[in-house]
Amino acid sequence: MRAITVGDRDAGVGGLTLADMPYPHAAENDVIVRVHAAGFTPGELDWPGTWSDRAGRDRTPSIPGHELSGTVVELGYGTTGLTVGQRVFGLTDWARNGSLAEFTAVEARNLAPLAADIDHTVAAALPISGLTAWQGLFDHAHLTTGQTVLIHGAAGGVGSVAVQLAREVGARVIGTGRADDRDVALGLGAQTFLDLEADDLRHVGEVDVVFDVIGGDILGRSTELVRPGGTVVTIAMPPTVQPKDGRAIFFVVEPDRARLTDLAARLRAGRLNPVVGAVRPLSETASAFARHRRTPGKTIIQVVNEQETQQS
Repeated sequence: MRAITVGDRDAGVGGLTLADMPYPHAAENDVIVRVHAAGFTPGELDWPGTWSDRAGRDRTPSIPGHELSGTVVELGYGTTGLTVGQRVFGLTDWARNGSLAEFTAVEARNLAPLAADIDHTVAAALPISGLTAWQGLFDHAHLTTGQTVLIHGAAGGVGSVAVQLAREVGARVIGTGRADDRDVALGLGAQTFLDLEADDLRHVGEVDVVFDVIGGDILGRSTELVRPGGTVVTIAMPPTVQPKDGRAIFFVVEPDRARLTDLAARLRAGRLNPVVGAVRPLSETASAFARHRRTPGKTIIQVVNEQETQQS
């Protein structure tokens, strides 16, 4: 099968190569998915799991990408809850070969059924972004109606979903990003937008929740804005400073089939619209990694399409 592989940790994006790889093995409770569309996280080439398995053993050349939408083509021993031919979407394991391939092995519990009227390219934009936004806002920060939330990267993959979910519960949303992101963030429901390169964050005033995807100085300055009892949640780095009389939480997204199912239902009902910034073929994955910061929303890799599947 064709797949994007990485084998040299020092090569960065330049080490991404389109290559032939063995067809994956379905372990117990796995399914094999024919991948139609896949998502990636730009920083994953720095993740330990990209280079070694859970026992610390080198597993290169490895296949990156951890979001997918596709069709089940094989069930592993003991797998229940899914069937061959079923459309699914979800997450691959961090320390196993991922979704930037024609086929991948995934634990069945990390996948959710996908309705026939949801396009694979849209579904592939939802797993990490949707689950991260939900878990950050509600599981960790406990955002509620009437509170104010500051969402950094409001036009990005995670931030754009977070803006929509926060608005749906009746929160006041302040979005940030680059100047070019303003219209996207406001269109998604942010009431206020700040250009991180030109505007002073102190103009925000006090907020109940900060949702951070950037880290560094932005995270540090944002912590000062949290009112007593408030929460900073970040996926960028462990916070070094706690807000006064509040909490600062770093978390890594966790698979959740039930929540994926709920997010897909919101999408079908028109209550949630993942921002797909660009769709690129598998052969252009390296350039997609390099250009991700210039495109609002989530860049999706189209691995195979419906027509190719029907012809095979």
